[in-house]
Amino acid sequence: MTSATHGYLGPAGTFTHQALLTLGDLPGEAVPYPSVPAALHAVRSGEVSAVLVPIENSVEGGVSATLDALTHGDPLQITREVVIPVQFDLYVRPGTELSQVRSVVSHPHAIAQCREWLDAHLPDAVVTEGGSTAAAAVVVADPASGFDAAICAPVAGAAQGLVAAATSIADNASAETRFVLVARPGPLPPRTGADKTTLVAFLRIDRSGALLEILEQFAGRGVNLCRIESRPTRTTLGHYCFSIDAEGHLDDARLAEAVMGLHRVCSEVVFLGSYPRADGASPTVAEGQSDADYTEAAAWLAGLRRPDRS
Repeated sequence: MTSATHGYLGPAGTFTHQALLTLGDLPGEAVPYPSVPAALHAVRSGEVSAVLVPIENSVEGGVSATLDALTHGDPLQITREVVIPVQFDLYVRPGTELSQVRSVVSHPHAIAQCREWLDAHLPDAVVTEGGSTAAAAVVVADPASGFDAAICAPVAGAAQGLVAAATSIADNASAETRFVLVARPGPLPPRTGADKTTLVAFLRIDRSGALLEILEQFAGRGVNLCRIESRPTRTTLGHYCFSIDAEGHLDDARLAEAVMGLHRVCSEVVFLGSYPRADGASPTVAEGQSDADYTEAAAWLAGLRRPDRS
């Protein structure tokens, strides 16, 4: 039976944990998981009712581990999203100076977002990718770990008794990361007028114009895309699917028509949910693409089919 608990990419002190704390209405205990696949497996197995995981960063783009784990395996559904600003500090054990740092550990996206700073200030340091920024702080707190510094958030460094050797080291001071709350499939959240839909489209045949055919399903119905990324299908080298965020809700006529179009032209469409946008931005609906326009067009077509039409 599903418990009332929810989970997140841990350990405590990750940016995912910080994002989770902004969702103050979630019931039960928050359970940390060591990786995105482990967190999503906990949902699929019924260990928790939902988990929060990172899906996109304004600097690095989509989080591959999340995109792939959502696409493959038992169906899952995104029900909410959270966007928070992300800034990094370099944390070391007390007594360690910046000039003494020879090895750094952190999450791959954190490293990528601090690459220019690392090249400028620690050009000779060995930089190693780890599971999360908070886990990096845990590792560095152990003098026997072999790592001198962790790139992480202040809450993670302070929790492990570390001190900041440098602050605000991200190359882009306005960087943001987007997180999604994932549960097993259920009723869609009601449309708000400021919604987003996530899905994955698989090409039926790898041929010239196949991607254009997918894009036309949205463009022809006035649906704007917020994100589109190619991901390997895990079958044959060179075969890709497309992870897509589109403006709108499945209950919007234009988006429903676009999704039906994808079903016609794709070998598979993985629907991952319609949910409120974190920024509350409403899409611009082109003339002829509103629900009323689709309803009127359907009524007109029905009139054409009447045997007694004049």
